[in-house]
Amino acid sequence: MNTSNIIAPPALVKRDQKHDTKAIQKLDSAHYFHPFTDLGDSAQHGSRVITRADNIYVWDSEGNKILDAMSGLWCVNAGYGRKELADAAYQQMMTLPFYNSFFQTTNVPAVQLAAKLSSLAPSVDGRKFDHVFFSSSGSESNDTNVRMVRRYWDLLEQPQRKIIISRQNAYHGSTMAGASLGGMSGMHAQGDLPIPNIAHIEQPYYFENGQPGESKADFGLRAARWLEEKILELGADKVAAFIAEPVQGAGGVIVPPDTYWPEIQRIVDKYGILLISDEVIYAFGRLGHWFAYEKYGYKPDLVTFAKAVTSGYIPLGGVMVGDRVAKVLIEKGGEFNHGYTYSGHPVACAVALANLELMERENLPGRVKDDIGPYLAERFEELDAHPLVGLAETVGFSAGLVLVKNKATQEMFDPALGVGMMCRNHCFNNGLIMRAVGDRMIIAPPLVMTRAQIDDMMVLIRRCLDATLDDLRADGKLA
Repeated sequence: MNTSNIIAPPALVKRDQKHDTKAIQKLDSAHYFHPFTDLGDSAQHGSRVITRADNIYVWDSEGNKILDAMSGLWCVNAGYGRKELADAAYQQMMTLPFYNSFFQTTNVPAVQLAAKLSSLAPSVDGRKFDHVFFSSSGSESNDTNVRMVRRYWDLLEQPQRKIIISRQNAYHGSTMAGASLGGMSGMHAQGDLPIPNIAHIEQPYYFENGQPGESKADFGLRAARWLEEKILELGADKVAAFIAEPVQGAGGVIVPPDTYWPEIQRIVDKYGILLISDEVIYAFGRLGHWFAYEKYGYKPDLVTFAKAVTSGYIPLGGVMVGDRVAKVLIEKGGEFNHGYTYSGHPVACAVALANLELMERENLPGRVKDDIGPYLAERFEELDAHPLVGLAETVGFSAGLVLVKNKATQEMFDPALGVGMMCRNHCFNNGLIMRAVGDRMIIAPPLVMTRAQIDDMMVLIRRCLDATLDDLRADGKLA
């Protein structure tokens, strides 16, 4: 075996360690099968190698400092370099690094975290969340939701209720069930998805789906009623649940009108179906609340969480199980034949407890609601004046803007031009991570960001928009 090209891992990676970028890229392309990546293109151009992080910044192997306006992948809410989270992991590893939660066995951090999450999840009209099922990711959590929902209806002697309705352009994970629940056509094209008994309705995206002269309020009602139309089309006695993100994150920070969620609640109540709130992105402070359903006032039966529960430091996910579902599963269900090796992993749960304590101590949800959220909205709105921007909007501590060819008519660019990716490349080259979803550019920065750092970010965003505009004009794509 030829081992000459293998890079031996150091005993301890130091912050100022030098890296051979080309050697790492070569090894990367030879062995690392990346998620959501064109592997051929990645091998040709080389992956960006991120080597360290602190606060809201990451550094690559070339020493470039980059403002991470996406919180890693929507998850590093408490920021990078939090010693208390590393200490919590170390202490738990030295005490009990692992034991499973199968067969009536438990561990202290998992119990404490379940109780803590239940205390943070507000009840709405008497609906409470006294129980938590743990997984390692949002994808696993949504697979769990499918199992729980169908088990619930079986136990109520309505086994025909199997269909779960979701939305186009939604993201609910990339496992077989998670990808099926999601409404990403590119994912459905690979792997014969969706699996049976999953249906989709259109997303509540006013910019794309609103009609001329239609108000946002009227559109919100019309968009919500697509759910009722689908229920009647499929047969109300066959529909088990509706799953939706409070705000569609990976779909482009798609913010529903204020009229949307109350009407959704009326519809699920009318037909007696379960409501699943997928808060993998928007729980734990990003909307100024511990859980997003509190902001919008709806009453879910199941709440999916992951990502920011540990600020991304350790993989952990789960489902907040509302009393309506929990009561049936506990009293009628017997053994629930479902679970994961790492359900309630003691190290992950210990880090989550430390993370939630940190977020409480620093009042990160409150900062979003009363300080940095409103300030981001104020600054981001200024981008509406840019020649390329057709819409700039924020919700909590996330935001999206639409790149358009013509501001007056809101004409979009030909998707083949890849204007969003053009802008994204300028972002990386100017020390900013901003995500492109088609021609919609989005951000979701760490919740520890200061007003001064927001100002710095806005300078970078405007610089990248200007560079994109210059490229389009130089190529004759804009007058």
